[in-house]
Amino acid sequence: MFRYLARRALALLPVFFLMTIIVFLLIRLVPGDPVDVMYGGEGLSEEQRAALETQLGIDQPLALQYLRWLGRALTGDLGRSYKAQMPVLDLILQRLPATLYLSVAALLFSVIIAIPLGILSAVKRNTWIDLSAMIFAIFGISLPQFWSGILLVLIFAVGLRWLPSINYVPPTDNFGLFLRHLLLPAVTLGWSLAGTTTRLTRSSILEELGKDYVRTARSKGMREHAVLWGHVLRNALIPTVTMIGLQMAFLIGGAVVVESVFAWPGIGLLVVDSIFGRDYPVVQGVILTVAVLVVVVSLIVDVIYTVLDPRIRFD
Repeated sequence: MFRYLARRALALLPVFFLMTIIVFLLIRLVPGDPVDVMYGGEGLSEEQRAALETQLGIDQPLALQYLRWLGRALTGDLGRSYKAQMPVLDLILQRLPATLYLSVAALLFSVIIAIPLGILSAVKRNTWIDLSAMIFAIFGISLPQFWSGILLVLIFAVGLRWLPSINYVPPTDNFGLFLRHLLLPAVTLGWSLAGTTTRLTRSSILEELGKDYVRTARSKGMREHAVLWGHVLRNALIPTVTMIGLQMAFLIGGAVVVESVFAWPGIGLLVVDSIFGRDYPVVQGVILTVAVLVVVVSLIVDVIYTVLDPRIRFD
């Protein structure tokens, strides 16, 4: 296992460097002069403009700019926010916990709902239970998150007044209030994931139930629940785990819409504010941070495979 992890880490190095090149070039491809974009350069003198270009490092060749930026990034220096007047890494670390809370809560909601529902739908195939589960899944996949979020706010916050509509309370301040604020955005974000996971779990279990080893186990007199839990489920959950890993990667960087609807102060809302405020060092830092987290999550998913299926070995 250790050798496999070492090889995977080495294989990810080219991916990481390619990723840094893309992130670096994305910001440089933004139309307009960086000084004009970030500082409004109309009233600047030539000396002031030259000083700002030196400060930003854009007076150097592009390759040298990349190498200098990469060297700083590897030491944790992602630049400085022009809007917040603080290091980008500190700003990201302030916002990252809120996004992780939301992502983990949404993923838990998805897994707790979707996997049992997918199993039940497969076992009760072509019944009203199966039909209800598929309707739930289709609605989750089809409804835009901004619409379902607003709908939940109208029902549970405005209409019934059971839950707060927007804002965020740190769990260290008031854990109960934190959970109340977390519930609506987590359900909004998790519902769409649950729909996909439910359908995948159902189809994977149905595929496994039709295989020879299941018929052999049944012919030996093994009880149906033992066949399902002892044999079918482990094999069927491998595609589901892959999907959950991809969803976790999406959640870390893709909760922009939900964070905007619920004024949730995570990195999704941070990058939206930074784009509108043309605070490009923050945008660049967030994209790089999310990309690194996605690579780490994919590595963790590979390791989980060996837990679900002992036949999988990485030599």
